[in-house]
Amino acid sequence: MSWFDIGPVEALPMRGARRVRTPKGCIAVFRTAEDEVFATAARCPHKGGPLDEGIVHGRKVTCPLHSWVFDLATGEALGEEGRVATYPARIEKGRVLIDLSQLVMRGTA
Repeated sequence: MSWFDIGPVEALPMRGARRVRTPKGCIAVFRTAEDEVFATAARCPHKGGPLDEGIVHGRKVTCPLHSWVFDLATGEALGEEGRVATYPARIEKGRVLIDLSQLVMRGTA
């Protein structure tokens, strides 16, 4: 695994997200009310909505453009056909670490 430190967990809002630029492209990193962290592709596969601007509820995020709901753990769209890529994330010593080994090099949009 290729763990990338994105900063302190406190930098992520509770029940919120941030877009993070990595050496391999942008991802969305989420923090739940239970203090879990998840990482997904930054864009919704439906219409390209910015998932980091979506509403985090439980272990799900709702896309701000067309209200598609994604399971943050699996990336599966709930009630729709589709999914968003997910990446391993963890909190270690108060820092958020993301595994970038599965992230394919692409633009930073």
